[in-house]
Amino acid sequence: MTRIVATGTFDILHPGHLYYLEESRRLGDELFVIVARDANVRHKPRPIIPEEQRLRMVQALKPVDHALLGDLQDMFRPITKIQPDIITLGFNQHFDEGQLRQRLRDRGLDADVVRIPGYPGSLASSSTIVGHILKTRCSSPPPGPAGEEE
Repeated sequence: MTRIVATGTFDILHPGHLYYLEESRRLGDELFVIVARDANVRHKPRPIIPEEQRLRMVQALKPVDHALLGDLQDMFRPITKIQPDIITLGFNQHFDEGQLRQRLRDRGLDADVVRIPGYPGSLASSSTIVGHILKTRCSSPPPGPAGEEE
């Protein structure tokens, strides 16, 4: 049985997330998804959706067999428990594959690291979606009651 681990923040779920998880699942028999803790997201703006809600959304996705929150102190702790054969990275995740492979080996983990290419779509990242909302919905006053302009 081939175990796959996919990781990410999964803030504002979109087709790019689903594509990443579907492609990850195709690589093996069992997909574990580690959802980043709010406190551990430091490389981009804090998530809009709280971690427990992001976890619940990921758990509901068809390709996902198991989903769990990451560890607050050690990102490798859940990976050590799962013992995956493959760890997938999204196209825009900030990890260097070679360095990650070495850090896994240093911890006695023999998992391959595979980067999944990006989803071909204009709204395939949370930051792009937020930017689009700000551009298209925040440039004029909101409509009045029942969707009518005041």
